[in-house]
Amino acid sequence: MIRPSFEPVDTGIAVMDPIERHQYTLSTPTPVTPDPAETEPFRFPVETAVSIQTSAFSLPSVVTIHVRDGNGTPVRTAEHFADEHLPEGTYGIELNTPVKLYLMVEGSVDLTADAERMSIEFGEEVDVLVGARSHHDRPAATVTTTSDPEHMMQAISTFGSALKTTSPERSYPTLRGHPPTVELGEELDLAGLEPPDTGVMIEVPPDLRSVFVVAPLAYYLGARVVPGDPPRIRTETGFDYSLDGPAGFETTVERTLKRAFFLDCLTRTEGLYPVALHERSALESTLGLDFGALYDRPLAARLEAALDIPFETIEPHLPQWKLTAHVEPTPDSVEMLPFLVDDLAVVRCSETEATADQAEPVPADGRTTDRSGVVGAFTRSTSRGEPARHTARTRFVKPDAGTSLEQTWVGDGTPLGASKATVEAYRNRLDRTPTEGDITVRVVCNDPAMDEERGLVDTIYGDRDLPFDVAVERDLTIRELRDLLAERTDFLHYVGHVDDGGFECVDGTLDAATLDSVGVDAFLLNACQSYEQGMSLIRKGSIGGIVTLADVLNAEAVTMGKTLAGLLNAGFPLRAALEVARDESIMGEEYLVVGDGGFALAQPAGSFPNLCRIERTGETFTVDYTIFLTSRQGIGSLVVPFFRENDQYYISSGLVQTFTVTEEDLQAFLELEDAPVRVGSELRWSQRLDLDTL
Repeated sequence: MIRPSFEPVDTGIAVMDPIERHQYTLSTPTPVTPDPAETEPFRFPVETAVSIQTSAFSLPSVVTIHVRDGNGTPVRTAEHFADEHLPEGTYGIELNTPVKLYLMVEGSVDLTADAERMSIEFGEEVDVLVGARSHHDRPAATVTTTSDPEHMMQAISTFGSALKTTSPERSYPTLRGHPPTVELGEELDLAGLEPPDTGVMIEVPPDLRSVFVVAPLAYYLGARVVPGDPPRIRTETGFDYSLDGPAGFETTVERTLKRAFFLDCLTRTEGLYPVALHERSALESTLGLDFGALYDRPLAARLEAALDIPFETIEPHLPQWKLTAHVEPTPDSVEMLPFLVDDLAVVRCSETEATADQAEPVPADGRTTDRSGVVGAFTRSTSRGEPARHTARTRFVKPDAGTSLEQTWVGDGTPLGASKATVEAYRNRLDRTPTEGDITVRVVCNDPAMDEERGLVDTIYGDRDLPFDVAVERDLTIRELRDLLAERTDFLHYVGHVDDGGFECVDGTLDAATLDSVGVDAFLLNACQSYEQGMSLIRKGSIGGIVTLADVLNAEAVTMGKTLAGLLNAGFPLRAALEVARDESIMGEEYLVVGDGGFALAQPAGSFPNLCRIERTGETFTVDYTIFLTSRQGIGSLVVPFFRENDQYYISSGLVQTFTVTEEDLQAFLELEDAPVRVGSELRWSQRLDLDTL
């Protein structure tokens, strides 16, 4: 089993997670030697532990720290500008770092922090146990179902077996667990899995649409799904709630999930993490609930309380949901459900807009017109001035726009306005063997005329304090490109030409469909109509990537390539990176994420990838602070916007809050990390932003 590891550095220890490719360093006043230790003493699950002797730890960033006494009772929470003293005692210290860390120590503890650094001091040299757990979570088993909807109900009922608790804390992503994977087969086999005993049952008609739509709700409630019409929730206590409300079945299911989840987020502040939550303080007097009593009630009783609250009351305070998945209601789609449910996505099976077959050949003069009517003279369709050979007809689908941050499509056809999710990509992620060493990025430029983009992006990747290995390749032959694709690589940034024959090389073309397998985890194919080649890379072993649907103007491709490189380097997952980058180019809508859009090349500098929109308002600034979620920090995570006047936590995802701050406070905030900011319509970077120019 691959676990996090501890390595001594000059002064301190580096904790490395080879699965998620994350690392974090705890510095010490003097060099230390980590000795292997048992994991049993820790109250929370850890995968590996060491013992060291030190008087203090210095952290390279400010993180949220929770301290509990020897009985597990919360005694203190610390973050930015902390100054906390705890007297002699036995303490468990939880650090919300890229690799989850726990400390166990006997003695006094002092927690201090400014805007950029944090320290944990023990007064004298003491023995400290340090435990680590990867945020990566694998399915425990695989269940098999036939295409019979009632068999699928039983398969989906097993999803709740992955919940690590049925308390309100399951609204934290780390306490939910990955549902078992599903395979379509000839017989039903539930692998011995059963939902937890929550006393909740969901009845729906035995058709694929109904079964798929309730899958995330059934998982979150630990509910058993059974045939019934009309659709409803029943509990052992006799509670009966219709899922066929005035807004329609799909919307009612979505609102039911959000209400149950949101009330758990408010209630969990009575438990292991008693923080000052903004959403609770905003609603507490309106709701009139006794959260202390509610925390100790069974899941079914808390569900009843949640569904007694009008949705309109909580709607303005809900976090923007991470993902809406538009799923074609065919038997094959059931295999994607565990991965969508792991994201707690909203599932919809509504009709898409009219689909169309479309062929987009490039005229012989080398000029191209995209679907928006943009005309240009230099595209990435061919390097020899010949008509591009793009003759395959594509079936496009346009799912209904959702309110989530991100949209994805599961089914046949090429989506417009959503990513293209495939079960092969997610299985490739599960099957990928963890690797040690640096994050590897390969930039390939197969046309000297496009060298401008190569020169921009090869200085962007790896410009952070993370172990990157970036190499640039030019003018590759078929054999050289084939060998490069076969090598284990974290990310490929391809600059060049693609046509029906494949990737253009100096001696011909390479069709990815002819490869036996590929070692490239993710990619950006910044070439004309690279969709089919990207899908072939997914089928041959890649996890996710960004491709194009049409011919793209070279100047616009350079803009997109530079912007995407910056966002991916900053820790944005593929889907979120493209959502931000699209606004930077008139051809942004021609780019599409394929495969697992949650793939992230690197860990963000802070807890989350974030984007601020900044506007000067006289002597102060208005800041819209928007959070994007990752596979490590999913829906239900907490964020503390580090403005000096803010002392509250927020449920992360989407626009967290609009803050009004002074120039001094904004400058200090922008210097915490190099993150994207919008000023008007322009995307800039925080540590290179001169506020005097606003």
